[in-house]
Amino acid sequence: MSAVAEIPLVTPAASPNWLQRLSTLDRGQRMRLGVGVALLVAAAIAAIVLGRQPDYRVLFANLSDKDGGAIVAQLSQMNVPYKHADGGGAILIPSDRVHDVRLRLATQGLPKGSVAGFELMESSKFGMTQFQERLNFQRGLEGELTRSIQALSSVQGARVHLALPNQNGFFREQQKPSASVLVSLHPGRILDRAQLAGIVHLVASSVPELAPSAVSVLDDTGKLLSQSPDNSAGAEANAQQLLYVQQIEQQYTRRIMEILEPVVGRDNVKAQVTAEVDFTQTESTSEQFRPNQTPDASAIRSQQVLESKGSANKTATGVPGAVANQPPVPAAAPINGANPAPNAGGQQGTEEQTSKRESTTNFEVDKTVKVTRNGTGAVKRLSAAVVVNYQSAEEKGKMVPKALTPEQLEQMTALVRETIGFNRERGDSVNLMNTPFQVTAAAANDVPLWKQPEALELAKSFAWPVGAVLFAAIVLLGLVRPALKGPKLVKVEAVPVAGGQLNALEAETLDRPALPAPGKKDEALPATPEQLRLEEARVLAKSNPVAVANILKTWLNGEPV
Repeated sequence: MSAVAEIPLVTPAASPNWLQRLSTLDRGQRMRLGVGVALLVAAAIAAIVLGRQPDYRVLFANLSDKDGGAIVAQLSQMNVPYKHADGGGAILIPSDRVHDVRLRLATQGLPKGSVAGFELMESSKFGMTQFQERLNFQRGLEGELTRSIQALSSVQGARVHLALPNQNGFFREQQKPSASVLVSLHPGRILDRAQLAGIVHLVASSVPELAPSAVSVLDDTGKLLSQSPDNSAGAEANAQQLLYVQQIEQQYTRRIMEILEPVVGRDNVKAQVTAEVDFTQTESTSEQFRPNQTPDASAIRSQQVLESKGSANKTATGVPGAVANQPPVPAAAPINGANPAPNAGGQQGTEEQTSKRESTTNFEVDKTVKVTRNGTGAVKRLSAAVVVNYQSAEEKGKMVPKALTPEQLEQMTALVRETIGFNRERGDSVNLMNTPFQVTAAAANDVPLWKQPEALELAKSFAWPVGAVLFAAIVLLGLVRPALKGPKLVKVEAVPVAGGQLNALEAETLDRPALPAPGKKDEALPATPEQLRLEEARVLAKSNPVAVANILKTWLNGEPV
Protein backbone atom coordinates (compact mmCIF):
# COMPACT_ATOMS: atom_id res chain seq x y z
CA MET A 1 0.00 0.00 0.00
CA SER A 2 1.23 3.39 -0.80
CA ALA A 3 0.99 6.07 1.82
CA VAL A 4 -1.29 8.98 0.98
CA ALA A 5 -1.02 12.36 2.70
CA GLU A 6 -3.45 15.29 2.42
CA ILE A 7 -2.10 18.79 1.91
CA PRO A 8 -4.03 22.04 1.73
CA LEU A 9 -4.48 23.45 -1.74
CA VAL A 10 -4.83 27.21 -1.99
CA THR A 11 -7.45 28.14 -4.59
CA PRO A 12 -9.11 31.46 -5.44
CA ALA A 13 -11.92 31.99 -2.94
CA ALA A 14 -15.41 33.02 -3.93
CA SER A 15 -16.40 36.65 -3.25
CA PRO A 16 -17.74 36.71 0.33
CA ASN A 17 -20.76 38.77 1.32
CA TRP A 18 -20.59 41.86 3.55
CA LEU A 19 -21.31 39.87 6.71
CA GLN A 20 -18.33 37.58 6.08
CA ARG A 21 -16.11 40.58 5.38
CA LEU A 22 -17.34 42.27 8.53
CA SER A 23 -16.54 39.19 10.58
CA THR A 24 -12.98 39.12 9.26
CA LEU A 25 -12.27 42.72 10.30
CA ASP A 26 -10.21 43.42 13.37
CA ARG A 27 -11.19 45.83 16.11
CA GLY A 28 -9.45 48.87 14.65
CA GLN A 29 -11.01 48.36 11.25
CA ARG A 30 -14.45 47.98 12.78
CA MET A 31 -14.05 51.23 14.72
CA ARG A 32 -12.97 53.12 11.61
CA LEU A 33 -15.89 51.65 9.70
CA GLY A 34 -18.34 52.69 12.41
CA VAL A 35 -16.98 56.22 12.55
CA GLY A 36 -17.17 56.55 8.76
CA VAL A 37 -20.74 55.28 8.61
CA ALA A 38 -21.75 57.65 11.42
CA LEU A 39 -20.19 60.61 9.62
CA LEU A 40 -21.93 59.69 6.36
CA VAL A 41 -25.27 59.42 8.12
CA ALA A 42 -24.71 62.77 9.85
CA ALA A 43 -23.79 64.42 6.54
CA ALA A 44 -26.86 62.96 4.85
CA ILE A 45 -29.15 64.13 7.65
CA ALA A 46 -27.61 67.63 7.59
CA ALA A 47 -28.03 67.82 3.81
CA ILE A 48 -31.67 66.77 4.07
CA VAL A 49 -32.40 69.21 6.90
CA LEU A 50 -30.65 72.16 5.27
CA GLY A 51 -32.11 71.31 1.89
CA ARG A 52 -35.63 71.29 3.30
CA GLN A 53 -35.10 74.43 5.38
CA PRO A 54 -37.69 77.01 4.25
CA ASP A 55 -36.86 80.45 2.95
CA TYR A 56 -37.45 82.99 5.73
CA ARG A 57 -38.93 86.40 4.96
CA VAL A 58 -39.71 89.45 7.06
CA LEU A 59 -43.06 89.28 8.83
CA PHE A 60 -42.83 92.66 10.59
CA ALA A 61 -39.97 95.15 10.87
CA ASN A 62 -39.22 98.12 13.11
CA LEU A 63 -41.21 96.67 15.96
CA SER A 64 -41.16 97.94 19.48
CA ASP A 65 -40.23 95.58 22.30
CA LYS A 66 -43.82 95.35 23.45
CA ASP A 67 -45.21 94.47 20.03
CA GLY A 68 -42.30 92.11 19.35
CA GLY A 69 -42.94 90.14 22.54
CA ALA A 70 -46.69 89.88 21.83
CA ILE A 71 -46.07 88.67 18.26
CA VAL A 72 -43.47 86.10 19.38
CA ALA A 73 -45.91 84.76 21.97
CA GLN A 74 -48.61 84.36 19.33
CA LEU A 75 -46.20 82.66 16.93
CA SER A 76 -45.25 80.18 19.63
CA GLN A 77 -48.92 79.38 20.22
CA MET A 78 -49.49 78.91 16.48
CA ASN A 79 -46.37 76.65 16.20
CA VAL A 80 -44.82 78.91 13.58
CA PRO A 81 -40.99 78.89 13.44
CA TYR A 82 -39.45 82.34 13.55
CA LYS A 83 -36.11 84.11 13.58
CA HIS A 84 -34.88 87.50 14.73
CA ALA A 85 -33.01 89.97 12.56
CA ASP A 86 -31.65 93.50 12.86
CA GLY A 87 -31.09 93.14 16.58
CA GLY A 88 -34.61 91.90 17.24
CA GLY A 89 -36.28 94.75 15.32
CA ALA A 90 -37.53 92.38 12.61
CA ILE A 91 -39.18 88.94 12.84
CA LEU A 92 -38.74 86.41 10.02
CA ILE A 93 -40.93 83.38 9.33
CA PRO A 94 -41.15 80.91 6.42
CA SER A 95 -42.10 82.69 3.22
CA ASP A 96 -45.06 80.42 2.48
CA ARG A 97 -46.77 81.43 5.73
CA VAL A 98 -46.15 85.19 5.77
CA HIS A 99 -49.54 86.30 4.43
CA ASP A 100 -51.53 83.79 6.46
CA VAL A 101 -49.81 84.75 9.71
CA ARG A 102 -50.24 88.47 9.00
CA LEU A 103 -53.97 88.06 8.54
CA ARG A 104 -54.30 85.96 11.67
CA LEU A 105 -52.31 88.45 13.72
CA ALA A 106 -54.35 91.33 12.30
CA THR A 107 -57.52 89.77 13.70
CA GLN A 108 -55.90 90.02 17.14
CA GLY A 109 -54.88 93.64 16.63
CA LEU A 110 -51.15 92.98 16.27
CA PRO A 111 -48.94 94.82 15.90
CA LYS A 112 -50.50 97.63 17.85
CA GLY A 113 -47.58 99.97 17.27
CA SER A 114 -45.80 102.21 19.69
CA VAL A 115 -47.96 105.17 18.65
CA ALA A 116 -51.33 105.29 20.37
CA GLY A 117 -54.26 106.80 18.53
CA PHE A 118 -57.93 107.23 19.30
CA GLU A 119 -57.92 103.88 21.08
CA LEU A 120 -56.94 105.91 24.16
CA MET A 121 -60.52 107.12 24.29
CA GLU A 122 -61.72 103.54 24.67
CA SER A 123 -60.02 103.15 28.05
CA SER A 124 -61.72 106.11 29.71
CA LYS A 125 -62.07 105.67 33.44
CA PHE A 126 -64.95 106.72 35.60
CA GLY A 127 -64.41 110.05 37.27
CA MET A 128 -62.07 111.41 34.60
CA THR A 129 -61.89 115.19 34.62
CA GLN A 130 -62.51 117.41 31.62
CA PHE A 131 -58.81 118.27 31.43
CA GLN A 132 -57.88 114.58 31.24
CA GLU A 133 -60.46 113.97 28.52
CA ARG A 134 -59.13 116.89 26.49
CA LEU A 135 -55.57 115.66 27.00
CA ASN A 136 -56.46 112.13 25.85
CA PHE A 137 -58.19 113.55 22.79
CA GLN A 138 -55.12 115.60 21.94
CA ARG A 139 -52.82 112.58 22.38
CA GLY A 140 -55.10 110.44 20.24
CA LEU A 141 -55.21 113.08 17.49
CA GLU A 142 -51.42 113.38 17.56
CA GLY A 143 -51.10 109.59 17.31
CA GLU A 144 -53.46 109.36 14.35
CA LEU A 145 -51.61 112.12 12.51
CA THR A 146 -48.30 110.38 13.26
CA ARG A 147 -49.58 107.12 11.79
CA SER A 148 -50.80 108.90 8.67
CA ILE A 149 -47.47 110.66 8.14
CA GLN A 150 -45.49 107.45 8.73
CA ALA A 151 -47.50 105.81 5.95
CA LEU A 152 -45.47 107.85 3.44
CA SER A 153 -42.77 105.82 1.72
CA SER A 154 -40.00 108.35 2.44
CA VAL A 155 -40.82 108.79 6.14
CA GLN A 156 -39.24 106.40 8.62
CA GLY A 157 -40.65 107.97 11.77
CA ALA A 158 -42.62 111.05 12.79
CA ARG A 159 -43.83 112.97 15.80
CA VAL A 160 -46.66 115.50 15.88
CA HIS A 161 -47.07 118.17 18.55
CA LEU A 162 -50.36 120.05 18.68
CA ALA A 163 -50.94 123.26 20.61
CA LEU A 164 -54.71 123.40 21.16
CA PRO A 165 -55.64 126.41 23.31
CA ASN A 166 -58.67 126.24 25.54
CA GLN A 167 -61.49 128.06 23.81
CA ASN A 168 -63.47 130.37 26.07
CA GLY A 169 -66.56 132.26 24.98
CA PHE A 170 -65.76 135.16 27.30
CA PHE A 171 -62.62 136.04 25.37
CA ARG A 172 -63.06 138.54 22.58
CA GLU A 173 -60.03 137.31 20.63
CA GLN A 174 -59.54 133.54 20.63
CA GLN A 175 -56.04 132.09 20.34
CA LYS A 176 -55.52 130.01 17.22
CA PRO A 177 -54.08 126.48 17.37
CA SER A 178 -50.66 125.56 15.94
CA ALA A 179 -48.78 122.37 15.15
CA SER A 180 -45.21 121.12 14.76
CA VAL A 181 -44.17 117.98 12.87
CA LEU A 182 -40.80 116.25 13.24
CA VAL A 183 -40.06 113.70 10.49
CA SER A 184 -37.22 111.18 10.23
CA LEU A 185 -36.54 110.09 6.67
CA HIS A 186 -35.10 106.86 5.33
CA PRO A 187 -31.43 107.06 4.27
CA GLY A 188 -31.17 108.57 0.82
CA ARG A 189 -34.79 109.80 0.73
CA ILE A 190 -36.02 113.39 0.52
CA LEU A 191 -39.38 115.13 0.65
CA ASP A 192 -40.23 117.31 -2.32
CA ARG A 193 -42.35 120.42 -2.06
CA ALA A 194 -45.53 118.63 -3.05
CA GLN A 195 -45.08 116.09 -0.24
CA LEU A 196 -44.31 118.84 2.29
CA ALA A 197 -47.42 120.71 1.20
CA GLY A 198 -49.40 117.49 1.58
CA ILE A 199 -48.16 116.98 5.16
CA VAL A 200 -48.95 120.59 6.06
CA HIS A 201 -52.47 120.42 4.64
CA LEU A 202 -53.04 117.01 6.25
CA VAL A 203 -52.32 118.42 9.69
CA ALA A 204 -54.16 121.68 9.04
CA SER A 205 -57.27 119.87 7.79
CA SER A 206 -57.35 117.54 10.79
CA VAL A 207 -57.43 120.28 13.42
CA PRO A 208 -60.31 122.79 13.49
CA GLU A 209 -59.37 126.42 12.78
CA LEU A 210 -55.73 125.48 12.15
CA ALA A 211 -54.21 127.51 9.32
CA PRO A 212 -51.54 125.90 7.08
CA SER A 213 -49.23 128.81 7.93
CA ALA A 214 -49.26 127.69 11.60
CA VAL A 215 -47.81 124.24 10.77
CA SER A 216 -44.03 123.79 10.97
CA VAL A 217 -42.26 120.73 9.54
CA LEU A 218 -38.70 119.84 10.61
CA ASP A 219 -36.38 116.95 9.79
CA ASP A 220 -34.27 114.97 12.24
CA THR A 221 -31.34 117.36 11.73
CA GLY A 222 -33.39 120.35 12.91
CA LYS A 223 -33.75 121.88 9.44
CA LEU A 224 -36.99 123.71 8.78
CA LEU A 225 -38.55 122.14 5.72
CA SER A 226 -41.73 124.18 5.53
CA GLN A 227 -41.49 127.84 4.53
CA SER A 228 -43.38 130.92 5.60
CA PRO A 229 -46.48 131.89 3.62
CA ASP A 230 -44.75 135.00 2.25
CA ASN A 231 -41.92 133.05 0.68
CA SER A 232 -43.76 129.85 -0.17
CA ALA A 233 -45.70 131.35 -3.07
CA GLY A 234 -42.60 132.90 -4.60
CA ALA A 235 -40.50 129.76 -4.11
CA GLU A 236 -43.20 127.60 -5.64
CA ALA A 237 -43.47 129.96 -8.60
CA ASN A 238 -39.69 129.91 -9.10
CA ALA A 239 -39.64 126.12 -9.00
CA GLN A 240 -42.41 125.93 -11.57
CA GLN A 241 -40.63 128.42 -13.80
CA LEU A 242 -37.40 126.44 -13.61
CA LEU A 243 -39.27 123.25 -14.44
CA TYR A 244 -40.92 124.96 -17.40
CA VAL A 245 -37.56 126.14 -18.76
CA GLN A 246 -36.10 122.64 -18.39
CA GLN A 247 -39.04 121.16 -20.26
CA ILE A 248 -38.57 123.63 -23.13
CA GLU A 249 -34.85 122.89 -23.36
CA GLN A 250 -35.40 119.14 -23.27
CA GLN A 251 -38.05 119.39 -25.95
CA TYR A 252 -35.77 121.28 -28.35
CA THR A 253 -32.84 118.96 -27.57
CA ARG A 254 -34.97 115.92 -28.32
CA ARG A 255 -36.03 117.44 -31.62
CA ILE A 256 -32.42 118.00 -32.67
CA MET A 257 -31.43 114.45 -31.70
CA GLU A 258 -34.36 112.95 -33.58
CA ILE A 259 -33.53 114.84 -36.78
CA LEU A 260 -29.75 114.16 -36.76
CA GLU A 261 -29.48 110.62 -35.37
CA PRO A 262 -30.79 108.93 -38.54
CA VAL A 263 -28.12 110.82 -40.50
CA VAL A 264 -24.96 110.42 -38.38
CA GLY A 265 -25.86 107.51 -36.08
CA ARG A 266 -27.32 107.08 -32.65
CA ASP A 267 -24.23 107.77 -30.53
CA ASN A 268 -22.54 110.19 -32.93
CA VAL A 269 -24.35 113.41 -32.01
CA LYS A 270 -24.74 115.43 -28.80
CA ALA A 271 -26.91 118.52 -28.44
CA GLN A 272 -27.72 121.09 -25.78
CA VAL A 273 -30.23 123.94 -25.98
CA THR A 274 -30.36 126.98 -23.70
CA ALA A 275 -33.61 128.94 -23.56
CA GLU A 276 -34.16 132.40 -22.15
CA VAL A 277 -37.78 132.68 -21.08
CA ASP A 278 -39.53 135.90 -20.09
CA PHE A 279 -41.79 135.42 -17.07
CA THR A 280 -42.58 139.11 -16.53
CA GLN A 281 -46.25 140.02 -16.36
CA THR A 282 -47.25 143.29 -18.09
CA GLU A 283 -50.64 144.94 -18.41
CA SER A 284 -51.46 148.10 -20.42
CA THR A 285 -54.65 150.18 -20.53
CA SER A 286 -55.46 152.71 -23.30
CA GLU A 287 -58.46 155.05 -23.95
CA GLN A 288 -59.31 156.32 -27.44
CA PHE A 289 -61.74 159.14 -28.39
CA ARG A 290 -63.10 159.53 -31.91
CA PRO A 291 -63.67 162.97 -33.50
CA ASN A 292 -67.01 164.85 -33.02
CA GLN A 293 -69.77 163.56 -35.20
CA THR A 294 -72.93 165.16 -36.55
CA PRO A 295 -75.97 165.27 -34.26
CA ASP A 296 -77.78 162.76 -36.44
CA ALA A 297 -74.95 160.22 -36.12
CA SER A 298 -74.28 160.79 -32.44
CA ALA A 299 -76.04 159.20 -29.51
CA ILE A 300 -78.01 161.49 -27.17
CA ARG A 301 -77.43 160.77 -23.50
CA SER A 302 -79.84 163.42 -22.05
CA GLN A 303 -81.95 166.39 -23.34
CA GLN A 304 -83.59 169.24 -21.36
CA VAL A 305 -86.02 171.96 -22.73
CA LEU A 306 -87.18 174.99 -20.65
CA GLU A 307 -89.99 177.25 -22.07
CA SER A 308 -91.78 180.18 -20.33
CA LYS A 309 -94.45 182.83 -21.49
CA GLY A 310 -95.81 186.06 -19.85
CA SER A 311 -97.22 189.64 -20.40
CA ALA A 312 -96.05 193.10 -19.20
CA ASN A 313 -97.68 196.67 -19.22
CA LYS A 314 -96.01 199.49 -21.04
CA THR A 315 -95.16 202.65 -19.17
CA ALA A 316 -98.08 205.21 -18.95
CA THR A 317 -97.84 208.35 -21.14
CA GLY A 318 -99.58 211.72 -21.05
CA VAL A 319 -100.06 214.59 -18.62
CA PRO A 320 -100.21 213.33 -15.11
CA GLY A 321 -103.43 214.29 -13.36
CA ALA A 322 -106.67 212.94 -12.01
CA VAL A 323 -107.43 211.08 -15.16
CA ALA A 324 -104.10 209.42 -15.21
CA ASN A 325 -104.36 208.35 -11.62
CA GLN A 326 -107.58 206.44 -12.07
CA PRO A 327 -107.44 202.64 -11.99
CA PRO A 328 -107.69 200.88 -15.29
CA VAL A 329 -110.99 199.55 -16.38
CA PRO A 330 -111.37 195.81 -16.91
CA ALA A 331 -110.34 194.72 -20.31
CA ALA A 332 -112.98 193.49 -22.62
CA ALA A 333 -112.44 190.51 -24.79
CA PRO A 334 -111.94 191.41 -28.40
CA ILE A 335 -114.58 190.51 -30.83
CA ASN A 336 -113.66 189.14 -34.19
CA GLY A 337 -110.10 189.90 -33.55
CA ALA A 338 -110.74 193.69 -33.36
CA ASN A 339 -108.64 195.81 -31.11
CA PRO A 340 -110.21 196.61 -27.81
CA ALA A 341 -111.68 200.05 -27.22
CA PRO A 342 -109.51 202.53 -25.61
CA ASN A 343 -109.86 203.31 -22.00
CA ALA A 344 -112.34 205.89 -21.14
CA GLY A 345 -110.10 207.39 -18.58
CA GLY A 346 -106.72 208.92 -18.98
CA GLN A 347 -104.04 207.40 -21.12
CA GLN A 348 -102.85 203.97 -19.80
CA GLY A 349 -99.83 201.74 -20.75
CA THR A 350 -100.51 198.81 -23.10
CA GLU A 351 -99.79 195.09 -22.25
CA GLU A 352 -96.83 193.24 -24.00
CA GLN A 353 -96.62 189.40 -24.49
CA THR A 354 -93.16 187.71 -23.64
CA SER A 355 -91.87 184.10 -24.17
CA LYS A 356 -88.57 182.24 -23.24
CA ARG A 357 -87.27 178.84 -24.45
CA GLU A 358 -84.07 176.99 -23.32
CA SER A 359 -82.93 173.62 -24.75
CA THR A 360 -79.97 171.55 -23.41
CA THR A 361 -78.80 168.33 -25.20
CA ASN A 362 -76.03 166.03 -23.85
CA PHE A 363 -74.41 163.64 -26.32
CA GLU A 364 -72.51 160.41 -25.43
CA VAL A 365 -68.72 160.72 -25.52
CA ASP A 366 -67.17 158.14 -27.88
CA LYS A 367 -64.42 156.39 -25.84
CA THR A 368 -62.57 153.07 -26.36
CA VAL A 369 -60.76 151.43 -23.39
CA LYS A 370 -58.22 148.69 -24.26
CA VAL A 371 -56.52 146.50 -21.61
CA THR A 372 -53.62 144.35 -22.84
CA ARG A 373 -52.03 141.59 -20.71
CA ASN A 374 -48.92 139.94 -22.09
CA GLY A 375 -48.61 136.20 -21.56
CA THR A 376 -45.80 134.83 -19.35
CA GLY A 377 -43.29 132.22 -20.42
CA ALA A 378 -42.49 133.66 -23.83
CA VAL A 379 -39.18 132.52 -25.31
CA LYS A 380 -36.84 135.47 -25.65
CA ARG A 381 -33.81 133.71 -27.09
CA LEU A 382 -32.61 130.23 -28.02
CA SER A 383 -29.02 129.00 -28.17
CA ALA A 384 -28.26 125.55 -29.61
CA ALA A 385 -24.89 123.78 -29.43
CA VAL A 386 -24.48 120.59 -31.48
CA VAL A 387 -21.42 118.31 -31.69
CA VAL A 388 -21.22 115.69 -34.46
CA ASN A 389 -18.71 112.87 -34.48
CA TYR A 390 -16.44 112.04 -37.39
CA GLN A 391 -17.86 109.55 -39.85
CA SER A 392 -16.09 106.24 -40.46
CA ALA A 393 -14.76 105.76 -43.99
CA GLU A 394 -12.92 102.85 -45.56
CA GLU A 395 -9.39 103.55 -46.76
CA LYS A 396 -7.05 100.79 -47.86
CA GLY A 397 -9.26 98.17 -46.27
CA LYS A 398 -9.38 99.91 -42.88
CA MET A 399 -12.08 102.00 -41.23
CA VAL A 400 -10.72 105.45 -40.40
CA PRO A 401 -12.57 108.53 -39.01
CA LYS A 402 -13.22 111.24 -41.56
CA ALA A 403 -14.46 114.78 -41.10
CA LEU A 404 -17.69 116.00 -42.68
CA THR A 405 -17.60 118.23 -45.70
CA PRO A 406 -18.56 121.93 -45.41
CA GLU A 407 -21.68 121.21 -47.48
CA GLN A 408 -22.79 118.53 -45.02
CA LEU A 409 -22.15 120.82 -42.06
CA GLU A 410 -24.17 123.59 -43.68
CA GLN A 411 -27.05 121.21 -44.36
CA MET A 412 -27.05 119.96 -40.77
CA THR A 413 -26.93 123.52 -39.44
CA ALA A 414 -29.93 124.39 -41.58
CA LEU A 415 -31.79 121.36 -40.24
CA VAL A 416 -31.08 122.41 -36.66
CA ARG A 417 -32.28 125.95 -37.36
CA GLU A 418 -35.52 124.74 -38.86
CA THR A 419 -36.00 122.31 -36.00
CA ILE A 420 -35.80 124.91 -33.21
CA GLY A 421 -37.62 127.64 -35.15
CA PHE A 422 -34.60 129.90 -35.59
CA ASN A 423 -35.42 133.62 -35.38
CA ARG A 424 -32.59 136.02 -36.15
CA GLU A 425 -34.50 139.06 -34.90
CA ARG A 426 -34.69 137.81 -31.33
CA GLY A 427 -31.00 136.84 -31.33
CA ASP A 428 -31.12 133.04 -31.71
CA SER A 429 -27.81 131.26 -32.35
CA VAL A 430 -26.85 127.80 -33.59
CA ASN A 431 -23.32 126.42 -33.36
CA LEU A 432 -22.56 123.04 -34.96
CA MET A 433 -19.09 121.52 -34.60
CA ASN A 434 -17.64 118.39 -36.18
CA THR A 435 -14.97 116.68 -34.08
CA PRO A 436 -13.95 113.10 -33.24
CA PHE A 437 -15.38 111.73 -30.01
CA GLN A 438 -13.00 110.45 -27.38
CA VAL A 439 -13.58 106.80 -26.57
CA THR A 440 -12.93 106.20 -22.91
CA ALA A 441 -11.50 102.78 -22.27
CA ALA A 442 -13.27 100.78 -19.64
CA ALA A 443 -11.41 100.87 -16.38
CA ALA A 444 -9.79 97.58 -15.60
CA ASN A 445 -11.17 95.82 -12.62
CA ASP A 446 -8.26 95.54 -10.23
CA VAL A 447 -10.28 93.55 -7.73
CA PRO A 448 -9.31 89.88 -7.99
CA LEU A 449 -11.94 87.38 -8.92
CA TRP A 450 -12.06 85.79 -5.52
CA LYS A 451 -12.83 89.19 -3.93
CA GLN A 452 -15.58 90.29 -6.30
CA PRO A 453 -19.09 90.33 -4.76
CA GLU A 454 -20.55 88.25 -7.58
CA ALA A 455 -17.95 85.55 -7.13
CA LEU A 456 -18.45 85.55 -3.37
CA GLU A 457 -22.20 85.17 -3.72
CA LEU A 458 -21.74 82.33 -6.20
CA ALA A 459 -19.25 80.62 -3.90
CA LYS A 460 -21.64 80.94 -0.96
CA SER A 461 -24.46 79.40 -2.94
CA PHE A 462 -22.34 76.39 -3.94
CA ALA A 463 -20.33 76.11 -0.73
CA TRP A 464 -22.68 73.77 1.13
CA PRO A 465 -23.43 71.30 -1.72
CA VAL A 466 -19.79 71.05 -2.79
CA GLY A 467 -18.60 70.79 0.80
CA ALA A 468 -21.07 68.01 1.56
CA VAL A 469 -19.97 66.04 -1.50
CA LEU A 470 -16.28 66.44 -0.66
CA PHE A 471 -16.88 65.46 2.96
CA ALA A 472 -18.74 62.33 1.92
CA ALA A 473 -15.98 61.42 -0.57
CA ILE A 474 -13.28 61.86 2.08
CA VAL A 475 -15.18 59.69 4.56
CA LEU A 476 -15.77 56.98 1.97
CA LEU A 477 -12.21 56.88 0.68
CA GLY A 478 -10.49 57.47 4.00
CA LEU A 479 -12.50 55.37 6.48
CA VAL A 480 -15.13 53.14 4.94
CA ARG A 481 -13.21 51.73 1.98
CA PRO A 482 -10.00 50.83 3.88
CA ALA A 483 -12.07 49.26 6.64
CA LEU A 484 -14.03 47.10 4.22
CA LYS A 485 -10.91 46.03 2.34
CA GLY A 486 -9.75 43.11 4.54
CA PRO A 487 -7.74 39.96 3.80
CA LYS A 488 -9.19 37.61 1.19
CA LEU A 489 -10.67 34.36 2.36
CA VAL A 490 -9.25 31.15 0.84
CA LYS A 491 -10.77 27.72 0.65
CA VAL A 492 -8.63 24.76 1.80
CA GLU A 493 -9.24 21.47 0.03
CA ALA A 494 -7.75 18.11 0.99
CA VAL A 495 -5.73 16.72 -1.87
CA PRO A 496 -4.32 13.15 -1.69
CA VAL A 497 -0.62 13.04 -2.12
CA ALA A 498 0.17 11.03 -5.18
CA GLY A 499 2.92 11.14 -7.62
CA GLY A 500 1.10 13.02 -10.32
CA GLN A 501 -0.66 15.33 -7.87
CA LEU A 502 2.56 16.18 -6.07
CA ASN A 503 4.20 16.73 -9.38
CA ALA A 504 1.42 19.17 -10.21
CA LEU A 505 1.79 20.86 -6.81
CA GLU A 506 5.50 21.25 -7.09
CA ALA A 507 5.16 22.38 -10.67
CA GLU A 508 3.18 25.46 -9.53
CA THR A 509 5.26 28.55 -9.19
CA LEU A 510 4.48 31.21 -6.64
CA ASP A 511 3.51 34.64 -7.89
CA ARG A 512 6.17 36.76 -6.28
CA PRO A 513 6.48 40.37 -7.30
CA ALA A 514 9.90 41.37 -8.48
CA LEU A 515 11.32 44.19 -10.55
CA PRO A 516 12.65 43.24 -13.94
CA ALA A 517 16.42 43.23 -14.14
CA PRO A 518 18.07 45.48 -16.71
CA GLY A 519 19.33 43.84 -19.84
CA LYS A 520 18.08 42.31 -23.03
CA LYS A 521 14.98 40.21 -23.17
CA ASP A 522 16.72 37.22 -24.74
CA GLU A 523 19.65 37.30 -22.34
CA ALA A 524 19.50 34.63 -19.54
CA LEU A 525 19.07 36.20 -16.12
CA PRO A 526 21.08 34.87 -13.11
CA ALA A 527 19.08 32.89 -10.54
CA THR A 528 18.12 34.63 -7.36
CA PRO A 529 18.43 33.02 -3.88
CA GLU A 530 14.67 32.54 -3.76
CA GLN A 531 14.69 30.74 -7.08
CA LEU A 532 17.51 28.47 -5.88
CA ARG A 533 15.64 27.51 -2.72
CA LEU A 534 12.50 26.88 -4.73
CA GLU A 535 14.43 24.61 -7.07
CA GLU A 536 15.81 22.60 -4.09
CA ALA A 537 12.24 22.20 -2.75
CA ARG A 538 11.12 20.82 -6.08
CA VAL A 539 13.95 18.32 -6.16
CA LEU A 540 13.10 17.21 -2.57
CA ALA A 541 9.42 16.82 -3.47
CA LYS A 542 10.26 14.62 -6.40
CA SER A 543 12.73 12.46 -4.55
CA ASN A 544 10.81 12.04 -1.26
CA PRO A 545 7.15 13.04 -1.63
CA VAL A 546 6.09 11.35 1.65
CA ALA A 547 8.41 13.46 3.73
CA VAL A 548 7.25 16.67 2.04
CA ALA A 549 3.59 15.72 2.66
CA ASN A 550 4.26 15.11 6.34
CA ILE A 551 6.02 18.48 6.65
CA LEU A 552 3.09 20.31 5.07
CA LYS A 553 0.62 18.47 7.27
CA THR A 554 2.62 19.47 10.37
CA TRP A 555 2.60 23.12 9.24
CA LEU A 556 -1.12 23.15 8.68
CA ASN A 557 -1.87 21.56 12.04
CA GLY A 558 0.37 24.04 13.83
CA GLU A 559 2.54 21.32 15.44
CA PRO A 560 6.24 22.00 16.06
CA VAL A 561 8.56 20.33 13.62
